[in-house]
Amino acid sequence: MNIIILGPQASGKGTQAKLLSEKLGLFFFESGDFWREKAKSDPRIDEMINKKGELVPDTEVIASTRQYLKEKSPSLNNLLLDGYPRSLKQYQLLVDWLKEEGKKIDLAILLKISDQEAVRRLSARVVCEKCGTVYNLITNPPPGEKCQCGGNLIQRPDDRPEAIEKRLQIYHATTAPLIEVFKKDGILVEVDGERPIETISDDLLKIVAGHGE
Repeated sequence: MNIIILGPQASGKGTQAKLLSEKLGLFFFESGDFWREKAKSDPRIDEMINKKGELVPDTEVIASTRQYLKEKSPSLNNLLLDGYPRSLKQYQLLVDWLKEEGKKIDLAILLKISDQEAVRRLSARVVCEKCGTVYNLITNPPPGEKCQCGGNLIQRPDDRPEAIEKRLQIYHATTAPLIEVFKKDGILVEVDGERPIETISDDLLKIVAGHGE
């Protein structure tokens, strides 16, 4: 089964995707981490996503993601995609590619939270400079002033108020229209993302199990 998980920034999709992949043995692709890693060696990508809060162009996303997935998960089975596809063009090209490989997207999970909740969560998010662990000062605070590994905690540039607003605008303009296509394709399941992590995780396991029956 191949699954897409989507939602606005800070909806918790990364956390839920990791839990789901660990419990079900899925290959987890997290688009944000993938591009942040690329940004470390590419100043152009760094400027685009970390400083301006913009999205990488579709053509570049499609080519890089396709190559990565084929290298890391050649069977293209049991994929869990977080943050990809982000646009109708990316989705259609993904569907076409998987069809060529005899595969498909079976399920799209939408974690729903309000923009106000997204801003509240993102403004409180910090990341360890050393190991990359992400904390939230409200919902998942660090053990002290530093990370558990001893590293310093910083706020990412794209988690600052002006970047948050721009990221949400981009999400609604480009990613949200995917919801209608997922509905049309009969693969969408909507989940309330403003509940406890454990409750949401239990729901997702039931949804995936039920979809596979």
